[in-house]
Amino acid sequence: MKMIRTMAAMAAVASLLSACGGGSDDVGKELGLTNPEIHFIHAIPSGPAVDFLVNGTAPSGQTNISYKGVTNLTNINTGSTTVAYSATGTTTALASGNFPDVAKGHEYTVLALPGLTAPDIGLIDDPFDKGLLSNSARLRGFNASANATNLDLYLVQSGNTDITNASPTMAGVAFKNAVPASGQDSIYVSGGDYVLVATAAGSKTPIFQSQAFSLSNNADWLVTSVPIAGALSQLVPGQIHLLVAQNGNTTTPSIELTNTLTGQ
Repeated sequence: MKMIRTMAAMAAVASLLSACGGGSDDVGKELGLTNPEIHFIHAIPSGPAVDFLVNGTAPSGQTNISYKGVTNLTNINTGSTTVAYSATGTTTALASGNFPDVAKGHEYTVLALPGLTAPDIGLIDDPFDKGLLSNSARLRGFNASANATNLDLYLVQSGNTDITNASPTMAGVAFKNAVPASGQDSIYVSGGDYVLVATAAGSKTPIFQSQAFSLSNNADWLVTSVPIAGALSQLVPGQIHLLVAQNGNTTTPSIELTNTLTGQ
């Protein structure tokens, strides 16, 4: 639950945030003053384009979304909110879910994901409890791979990818679930050059290891596993890719990281 803060505190840090690269939107979120926001991620490989629906209606800019598409954050009302996605141009839900108590200052993410027998949906409530003066990157993992039901995700320095003695950055990520869990804040890490490694939960044998990439300070990333295209029907164990969606006021498509492991 968000810490209660006063308007005096907001005024006191505003000038510091400006100097440190923060913004009034982050201040408002941290204080629980801004309208709740929501966006949608299409994480079904080879899936058709879809429309994102909030309480039965597609918000502006939330239609005809293709695989890897990430929509802009848009304001929604507080209270119980039903979300769904449908084939583009229709309002018949392919999958739906509900946020029972949408709150001010929170960000909400809805994912279209492949299920075992039919399209499925993933829901994340992000309370956005970032410190007012922090410039750390925010990170969360999500498992959209029914063929890899529990994953450990390691974020490691690009110069040292040996995870033998490392603890998972995001442990035991179950299918249709996030780590940290929905309703909890993201984890915070320093910007730098990293590699993402995925293993079956409890194992030290990588099933995915990305190329090196740069994670910037103040970035807000959701790392989502998805089954490789072509493995959707047979759900071959361990055959996954990792998508990186950059949260915030952006429509930048998810980045599909390359698996550097031989034969994957």
